[in-house]
Amino acid sequence: MLIPSVEQLLEARVHLGHLRSRWNPRMRPYIYGEKDKIHLIDILKTQRLLEEAAKAVREIARQGRAILYVGTKKQAREILKEMALSVGMPYVTERWLGGMLTNYKTIRRSIMKMEAIERMMRDGTFEKISKRERLQKLREKEKLERFLAGIARMPHFPPAAVYIVDIVEEEIAVAEAQRLNIPTIAMVDTNADPTQVTFPIPANDDSTRSIELITGVITAAIREGLDAAKAESLAKEAE
Repeated sequence: MLIPSVEQLLEARVHLGHLRSRWNPRMRPYIYGEKDKIHLIDILKTQRLLEEAAKAVREIARQGRAILYVGTKKQAREILKEMALSVGMPYVTERWLGGMLTNYKTIRRSIMKMEAIERMMRDGTFEKISKRERLQKLREKEKLERFLAGIARMPHFPPAAVYIVDIVEEEIAVAEAQRLNIPTIAMVDTNADPTQVTFPIPANDDSTRSIELITGVITAAIREGLDAAKAESLAKEAE
């Protein structure tokens, strides 16, 4: 498991926090100092906590359980979607719909509606309804896909853990995970409360490069876990 060097973290701007006026005092242990009224994150602690988080997700993936990626801010969307898909994990990158974890039955009904429209398109039913109805169904499918495509085929519910970029932005997701006692792994900037998550990773959650670097480490750890599970399965078959 390769943890980025101090130089790599600095280059990705992982150390740059928010203005001192916007800080959360509970981030004090992870702040190294300040420059031009901007708090600087202690990246030695980032390295240590990132390694702890990576070990945790590796083990979860090795056990064949799902880790839900959550990041709806503009800087995070494409990065999280691409990386989640690369390891076959569910994701939410458009908008967190209230109840995605705590009221999954309702969310599941919406997913089933989306899947029903997809079946209609495949089995020829679309040809038997009016043009107006087809247009309505297509618009409904497009809207449902936008918000639910990333969790539509989640293998297990609830997920074993949730990986989050920006816990201030995703406070509802954090609260729902807490309610269900689901472990959370998150990039935590200087304006956030690190005690709200299980595995906080002190890091700039506004820089695209920072998000990509940290999420890349988490994704690589998940991939290691999946590979380890395959190797264990093959070894058992060979016995």
